[in-house]
Amino acid sequence: MRVMHVMQKNDAPDANVNYARSMRTTVSIDDALLKSAKARAENRGQTLGQYVEQAIRNEIAEPVTSRGALELPVFTRGTGMRADIDPSSNRDLFDALDASGDVA
Repeated sequence: MRVMHVMQKNDAPDANVNYARSMRTTVSIDDALLKSAKARAENRGQTLGQYVEQAIRNEIAEPVTSRGALELPVFTRGTGMRADIDPSSNRDLFDALDASGDVA
């Protein structure tokens, strides 16, 4: 996994130049995906930043579909949460999942 620094063409490295407003950000991206994105950007004559920006625009333009109501399981037997797990602690919850071997 690599960290990709995306700098838009509108980023202003020189404070004296008037650029449109944009944001510089850092994202983690799979190496193979980054390689494919770079190749597609080059084939289209775009910078990687332009390609990523257009991909995000296309994704955002897609209508959001509702999955409907989510049915959650209801447990009626057992003793409940283990006493050594703090349900407000992500670390405790992830550690309990790791220990159980029931990680998806």
